[in-house]
Amino acid sequence: QVQLVESGGGLVQAGGSLRLSCAASGSIFSFNAMGWYRQTPGKQRELVAVIVVGGHTNYADSVKGRFTISRVGAENTVYLQMNSLKPEDTGVYYCNAIVPNSYWGQGTQVTVSS
Repeated sequence: QVQLVESGGGLVQAGGSLRLSCAASGSIFSFNAMGWYRQTPGKQRELVAVIVVGGHTNYADSVKGRFTISRVGAENTVYLQMNSLKPEDTGVYYCNAIVPNSYWGQGTQVTVSS
């Protein structure tokens, strides 16, 4: 079993910054990918950013240039640095790890006020 512990959500004004972190522990046999997804009421969970083995990253078009995902390999921890936040970034952010099975964190709320 794998546990994901998320932190860093909160309330911020538009234009501000937040950093989310997700630490994976437990039966991690291999690292395939870790990423962040966002869900808002009435919408499907959507990919925000992902980092895969080898360090390649991918971002949703709406966050490119504002968000940066990074990984500390030895700690199996990923960070999501979110800058220039907009009200439309509001939602519950979920960490996902594929190590190699897929696991989800409990979610952390991000609220951006206008």
